[in-house]
Amino acid sequence: MITVNIYYTGSNGNARSFAEEMEKSGTADKIRAEMGNIRYEYFYPMNDPETVLLIDAWENQEAIDVHHTSPMMKTITALRDKYDLHMRVERYVSEAMPLNDEGFIRK
Repeated sequence: MITVNIYYTGSNGNARSFAEEMEKSGTADKIRAEMGNIRYEYFYPMNDPETVLLIDAWENQEAIDVHHTSPMMKTITALRDKYDLHMRVERYVSEAMPLNDEGFIRK
């Protein structure tokens, strides 16, 4: 699994407005329905009201590549421009949880 954390930052609440429009317009749901998408969720950092964190997870790079050529990318790009957002991106490749770490997880 590949997880991409995207921090959208703007001003005057624009990052939150962007995330709200992505959800209300149904674009986020369309992305969640794409083949290979595992997670697509927005979060608000408590210490930065002008930033929204998107956690976006995919089965593999091929699924991300297909997503990047999908019609949703035009919508996302247009909305980023509309809200004048800047991005910081982190990318992680998952591995299985080591058994010795299981004892620290409360389920």
